[in-house]
Amino acid sequence: MKDLTTIGEILIDLTQTGVSGAGVPQFDANPGGAPANVAVAASRLGAGAAFCGKVGEDGFGVYLRRVLEDSGVDCTGLLTGRQATTMAIVSVDGTGERSFRFVRGADQELTPQEVDEAAVLSSKILHFGSVSLTPGLARSATIFAARTAHKNGRVVSYDPNYRPALWASEADAVEWMRIPLPMVDIIKLAEEELPLLTGASDPEAGSALLEEQGVKLVLVTLGGEGVFCRWQGHTWHQPGVSVKVADTNGAGDTFLGAVLSRLCRREAENPLENLTRVELEDILAFANRAAAITCSRSGAIPAMPTLAEVEVMA
Repeated sequence: MKDLTTIGEILIDLTQTGVSGAGVPQFDANPGGAPANVAVAASRLGAGAAFCGKVGEDGFGVYLRRVLEDSGVDCTGLLTGRQATTMAIVSVDGTGERSFRFVRGADQELTPQEVDEAAVLSSKILHFGSVSLTPGLARSATIFAARTAHKNGRVVSYDPNYRPALWASEADAVEWMRIPLPMVDIIKLAEEELPLLTGASDPEAGSALLEEQGVKLVLVTLGGEGVFCRWQGHTWHQPGVSVKVADTNGAGDTFLGAVLSRLCRREAENPLENLTRVELEDILAFANRAAAITCSRSGAIPAMPTLAEVEVMA
């Protein structure tokens, strides 16, 4: 059985690296897309990962496939679409925080019929995010994959990463971001996204509402402060790791990829079965170290660490 399959967007991050002498912003073309990032992070940290999505029939598409394959990700489910490869323009301010603009393309074309169902059913965990729930064919494909995994007893992981520029309105985003929740076992969301899904800003209250809806493991990332966790009715704060931040792009995906990679290492066929708090605290500490390394570098996928690098920090 494969450890992990992720489904959704893969794209080029045009990430700001500085300004020229004339004050013109300068950008690098880095590989990205949250589900692709999670697959790479998990693979680099020792998990068997596969990715399902679409790129364009262009140089960027060829490049992205090569990046995934070079990181050990199974690309059987990565297809080529008619539109150009999707791009995200990522501007970075002086503190390392990001702002996004998107030029959508091939990632929206994936249909339910094109989902690599064999990969979904042969994986312990299926992971997806909310970008592929925006209008387009990929919305149906993503929900189909999540429903297939859930019905067949696989663990479903979800990252409702809210990007306002991709939605007609906040109300539309909230409606669709909440729809998959009954199928979700693990959720990772940023502190500012918690009120969108629950109506509660307090992690204690918001995570309790998610648990009531059937989500077993709730992870609320707190930037450099670490992560708030709810598991089996218990909550705690797992401290972060202090580093000099170069770029926060991909940090949350690295964190989640690290968590999923460690869960898949457990002997149980279901990675959440009989999971203890002590085990989970160790997993979260590992994931925080991995995310810290990513923050200390520029780019998303290029910044993600190997298992050896994370273990050195222990």
